[in-house]
Amino acid sequence: MAKIAFILLCHKDPKAIIEQANRLTAAGDAMAIHFDASSDRAAYDEIRAALGDNPNVTFARKRIKCGWGEWSLVEATMHALRAALDAFPRATHFYMLSGDCMPVKSADYVHDFLDNNDKDFIESFDYFASDWIKTGMKEDRLIYRHWFNERAHKRMFYAAYQAQKRLGLKRDIPEDLQMMIGSQWWCLRRRSAEWVLEFAQNRRDVTRFFKTTWIPDETFFQTLVRHLVPADEIESRSLTFLMFSDYGMPVSFYNDHYDLLLSQDYLFARKISPGAVDLKARLGALYASKRMEFQTSNEGQTLFKFLTGRGRIGRRFGPRFWERQTTLGRERALLVIACKKWHVAKRLLHRIMERTELRGCEYLFDEEHTPMPDLGGIETTRDKRSRHHRALLRLIYDHYDAQRLVICLDPSNLSLLHDLFEDSASTKLLEIECRFGDDYLLGHAKRVGLAGEMTPQDTIDRLLPTVQHNFEFEADQIRDAGFPGTFKISEFDGAQANAVALAGFLDVAEDVARDILDADYLFVD
Repeated sequence: MAKIAFILLCHKDPKAIIEQANRLTAAGDAMAIHFDASSDRAAYDEIRAALGDNPNVTFARKRIKCGWGEWSLVEATMHALRAALDAFPRATHFYMLSGDCMPVKSADYVHDFLDNNDKDFIESFDYFASDWIKTGMKEDRLIYRHWFNERAHKRMFYAAYQAQKRLGLKRDIPEDLQMMIGSQWWCLRRRSAEWVLEFAQNRRDVTRFFKTTWIPDETFFQTLVRHLVPADEIESRSLTFLMFSDYGMPVSFYNDHYDLLLSQDYLFARKISPGAVDLKARLGALYASKRMEFQTSNEGQTLFKFLTGRGRIGRRFGPRFWERQTTLGRERALLVIACKKWHVAKRLLHRIMERTELRGCEYLFDEEHTPMPDLGGIETTRDKRSRHHRALLRLIYDHYDAQRLVICLDPSNLSLLHDLFEDSASTKLLEIECRFGDDYLLGHAKRVGLAGEMTPQDTIDRLLPTVQHNFEFEADQIRDAGFPGTFKISEFDGAQANAVALAGFLDVAEDVARDILDADYLFVD
């Protein structure tokens, strides 16, 4: 059976470290601790005193002063890894953790998973071919030497970097290595860990190279494991669940994230908030339990983006110059139908086009494959249509030789609504209010990736009110915007009230509006 030696890099909160070590070793596993030499000596002594009698805990023989982005993090990891290999000869796996990691499965489940998957779990993507690095330096991390800490000595870091660029002081990457990159939170089998340390000991040229690369903890182990271990014995993923915000900051988990964490296809999660006392207690009890059944749906990333995205209302980027200088024209009228249930808006649009001379398009800024006339290529993707929305609408007016146009728009697209109402054209808005049952809310959650077939029912029970509230929030945002020329029809209102609203929106007689709305299937799901 698998026996794990956890490699713990930490620098604060001795009480939490002691609890974590006791919790993980109580299940029969082991731990090697490296406590940052820059941190309080008294805190380190407290940890040593509390764990000194625990035979399943050892400490790195040398403490390193660690700095973000430096070789020191790799050096500290190797010291802890050597200590673990020496102290725990029966350990089969070595799992990197930080002080704010917690298990999200039981120990029995973790051991069974590792027994059934004889692989090294480490993200290792091709450094140059992948898009793992989103912004900032890429090749320059490697081909120039970085002697200074970018955060502690920013001026010296960039002065040295720019001087090397001016003087052409590039260096070669070791020829026999394919540079890889990935998360530093890995799990290696014993043989692989031994191979990495042996290689680092024998190939001093490689060690020297990585000592002056920038952020080597994302490249050193990832490159060496891929170089030393057969490809079919590596799974390029971490077993630790973590997320980052749009600003590159790690997302913290709190007491109400318990079910979310358990439903992810991972063994551990990072990072748990220090204040999430209840969450830590529940996850600790889970690890000690005998539970083996977990429903994994992996909706964590999508759910986080959905919830945080609600807080960013308005335009994220200023309009491009060609959009500022392109208007629809004062002589034209744009009629916008806003409805969360796309099929309802589409049905109404088609009835409008059947019973009037108006022309229109469905969700051209929201739906990738909406029917569109041939406009020379700008209509081919939603990205192109959204990038030049006024130019696109002008082309549609010209294509149909029309002065009035009806389009459908999702209520979440508030920034586009603002932009359309700022145009010199005469713009009107028709809001369609619909009833949202649990089946529809669940279907919507699955369509947008918030839930899956394996999402637990208790998670769904908490998710559906959030989705419902989000729909209401979008509708409130539109009403609060106070757009002129706004009308509303509702599934809850009578036929007469809806006919009056539609007549005002379309500038048609009420009997025409009643005829358009005279469809029993209009609001049917």
